[in-house]
Amino acid sequence: MYQLIIIGAGPAGQTAGIFAQRYGINFLIIGQITGGTTNEAHSVENYPGFKSITGPDLAQEFQKHLDTEIKQAQVEKISKQEKGFKVLTNQGEYQAQTIILSMGMKIRKLNFKNEEMFLNKGVSYSTSNNINRFKDKTLAVVGGGDSALTNTLKLSAQAKKIYIILRRDEFRGAPALVRKAEKQANIEIVYKAQIIEAQGKDKLEKIILNTDQQLEIDQLFIDVGGVPNVHLCAELNIEMENNFVKTDKHQLTNVPGVFAAGDITNNPLKLIVTAAAEGTIAATSAFKYIKSINS
Repeated sequence: MYQLIIIGAGPAGQTAGIFAQRYGINFLIIGQITGGTTNEAHSVENYPGFKSITGPDLAQEFQKHLDTEIKQAQVEKISKQEKGFKVLTNQGEYQAQTIILSMGMKIRKLNFKNEEMFLNKGVSYSTSNNINRFKDKTLAVVGGGDSALTNTLKLSAQAKKIYIILRRDEFRGAPALVRKAEKQANIEIVYKAQIIEAQGKDKLEKIILNTDQQLEIDQLFIDVGGVPNVHLCAELNIEMENNFVKTDKHQLTNVPGVFAAGDITNNPLKLIVTAAAEGTIAATSAFKYIKSINS
């Protein structure tokens, strides 16, 4: 039996593993993809220590701190046992005294033709903080919420032109942000439209809409949110808040011995740096819990 099993191998899970290692905990990390959705980030410019780094490279930097390999498996079920928890995967069963849930979020993709082909070649699911990269460029942003509007307004300071593409005929974001976007001369709002195809040679050059419009752009940002991977929580009766795992300041859930960290928690900030911080807190709390039940 392990003292701790960490489920999820993104920044929260990796950092939890780093600190579990430092505490001398007998632990296992189970995850399908090392780095999680960090790998989708074309450029990360808000993580201390790196002025600019790609998502996959940052995930590898995290992994360098770990002396153990991540178990590449899919977790199918977590159940409470008399002395801890049983984790069932597609590659076998594992037992642990404590669990850290760090399954992250699944990026909501649009599934248009060639979306995957141009990922990090003009298609991105996150905006760069270095807006100077887009000086005099033509951009498109898909999304009508606060995040999409905020990022569009930020980018409009440098971009030559920005298209906001909306599936509906109205925004979901704050009216004040909508008014700002509507007044911005270099922002054009395209209502009731969806992307059906991306085109280009070595990088994105054009998007085709279902309205028969063809937009020549340098970069496309898809900002339609994500879905937390919380399907494993139901059987443990973990308390949720707006479909996110509810935790206290120690990253403890309502179930003793079960901690949570990263994008699945009810912390409103969904950043790599906050995920890493929560992973650190969760591992520290798990260490204290393990000591208490074994003393």
